[in-house]
Amino acid sequence: MRVASFILPEGTASYGVVEGDTIRDAGAGLRAKYPDLKAVIAADAIGELRSADGESLATDSVSFIPTIQNPDKIICIGLNYLGHIKETGRDRPEYPSIFTRYPSTVVGHDQPMIRPKASDKFDYEGEFAVVIGKRGRAIAKDKAFDHVAGYTGFNDGSIRDYQRHTTQFWGGKNFDRSGSMGPWIVTPDELGDVDSQTLVTRLNGEVMQETSIGDLAFKVPDLIAYVSTITELLPGDIIATGTPSGVGFFRDPKVFMKAGDRIEVEISGIGTLRNTIADE
Repeated sequence: MRVASFILPEGTASYGVVEGDTIRDAGAGLRAKYPDLKAVIAADAIGELRSADGESLATDSVSFIPTIQNPDKIICIGLNYLGHIKETGRDRPEYPSIFTRYPSTVVGHDQPMIRPKASDKFDYEGEFAVVIGKRGRAIAKDKAFDHVAGYTGFNDGSIRDYQRHTTQFWGGKNFDRSGSMGPWIVTPDELGDVDSQTLVTRLNGEVMQETSIGDLAFKVPDLIAYVSTITELLPGDIIATGTPSGVGFFRDPKVFMKAGDRIEVEISGIGTLRNTIADE
């Protein structure tokens, strides 16, 4: 199943099931029971969306918002694709490199990502993201997938000069509306084997990144086990698993996004997260 969060034409925030080019809205009854998709996931009630009785709408008639609007945590993993590690000239890390993003830094599918006034070094990072479905602490690797509600696309838009002001990535990763998430969540039963999926990032139609998810140095069970050793994972938490090689900063010449650009992150089995770029 594919489930999305969106704003209805009349302005109501809602969620529902994506079926081809249409979305079946959850309807007022389910929204009264579960106000948002995070609440649905926390109640282990995604299956109830199959019988949602809301109106069917064309996908282009709604405004997409981040798949999870109010996650308790957005955990991002740096230097996690072998190709990206190689292009940075670094050694393969012994442990995952972790930083966090705030929900205010993320917009939905088809919404503009914002290049801030403070910098013109706005880079893309296409990523495969995990949505946690069941809370857990110190989760064993062989139980990790039991805690997954589904998967979504992520663009870890990065302000490269601010990212490199110190050894901490936080500054370059938390400008308001600089990242994106979506277009929807795909449940594990529909996606199938994670490692067999592919990720492609396109800037104005040109392929900039292309890889197999199987190139991850730390795979999904590794990340869930490691992160949950540090902090309890909660329903709706997001783990963005890292970006592959081909980012603009390591190109010669460097490539940065500017107003009017279109950036797309396509993941097989999920779909394409698409955003335009606008100036602050």
